Amino acid sequence: MPPTSSPVSREACVSQDLSDPLRGFRDRFHIPDGMIYLDGNSLGPMPRAAASVLNRTIEQEWGHDLIRSWNSAGWFDMPVRLGNRIGDLLGAASGQTIVCDTTSINLFKAIHAAIGLRPDRDVVIAESTSFPTDLYIIEGAMKSAGRTMQRRLIGVDGPSIEALLDQRVAVVVLSHVDYRTGGLLNMEAITRRIHEAGALVIWDVCHSAGAIELAFDRDAVDFAVGCTYKYLNGGPGSPAFIYVAKAHHAAARHPLSGWWGHAAPFAFDRDFEPDAGIRRFLCGTPPIISLRGVDVALDALEGIDLAALRQKSLAMTELFIARVTALLPEVAIVTPLQAALRGSQVSIAFDKGYSVVQAMIERGVIGDFRAPDIMRFGFAPLYLRLRDVWDAADILAECVRAEVWRDPRFQSRLTVT
Repeated sequence: MPPTSSPVSREACVSQDLSDPLRGFRDRFHIPDGMIYLDGNSLGPMPRAAASVLNRTIEQEWGHDLIRSWNSAGWFDMPVRLGNRIGDLLGAASGQTIVCDTTSINLFKAIHAAIGLRPDRDVVIAESTSFPTDLYIIEGAMKSAGRTMQRRLIGVDGPSIEALLDQRVAVVVLSHVDYRTGGLLNMEAITRRIHEAGALVIWDVCHSAGAIELAFDRDAVDFAVGCTYKYLNGGPGSPAFIYVAKAHHAAARHPLSGWWGHAAPFAFDRDFEPDAGIRRFLCGTPPIISLRGVDVALDALEGIDLAALRQKSLAMTELFIARVTALLPEVAIVTPLQAALRGSQVSIAFDKGYSVVQAMIERGVIGDFRAPDIMRFGFAPLYLRLRDVWDAADILAECVRAEVWRDPRFQSRLTVT
């Protein structure tokens, strides 16, 4: 259980770390000595078992067994098998989640499928603050929908979802956690309101899967997409996933009708006949080595208590907010202070933020920066400790007090921030 109040000293943090029910999971990951890694919301660390598993995949399955491994090593079924494992973390029954492609490609599929399920409606709602690729993909999907579609943006065309919902809305695309602020939406309540308006919903759970309890089946989610390289720790560029509620399987179609989505891909039929289930959302040959990275990452999450995960996440973000507020009352924390509205990150708006993040990295605290002025710090409960949170806040304060932005070393912008 999280503390009822934030620890008042580093010693108290260490004491509470010793009673943390998740403390054993840290040993399943490779964390360089002396590093406090607060960027798991962008790229999770490597599971300790990853190197040996990937080496076996390369040397034995590919190197020795070659094409036989599609059968003998279970390559063919990996997208579905891994999808079911991720589905357990999403609160989704088996056969509704599949690992494939990228988040962007899967979002394109989901939007097309949702638009097709509402042929008499011509509006897509999205957030103006969405991660840019979501907005780009929505734009592209609308242009290729086969009929004229209109986009309505929350925060531009109206102040809220409710203000924009009407009988013309086909689908609403939402980020469960805002990538900049870490703000968390109420999935159950919002999905219900969208359904009451007769529309469908697509949730982007890139910044919540693996850090927050989810209940897709309970909440009647229609579609969802997410990545596996953040809190799921599948490795850089590891394949994404798509969830499609079983109720939509029979009618849902998407335009990327590749052979792996065929009902019988090795029958080599001339005409496309979609698989009856979630496999219809596959497209081309899956990237097996990358899928093995996801497989071993999910092994590292085996046995996790999602409720304890969320409780620890809230304890860490609560501590960081309290400590930063005490040390740097002048900075603006843009992450919601109310626990129910907060994901597993804390974001701070600061006009010299890029330089501060770079200086913190030099001191062993890894966060990241999002333009124009957001310092982001992700708190992954599996491998972080309360003492790490305390130390990170201290180092942040030291960098701000030292005005590190005056040092030319921290002013030059890297390509990836």
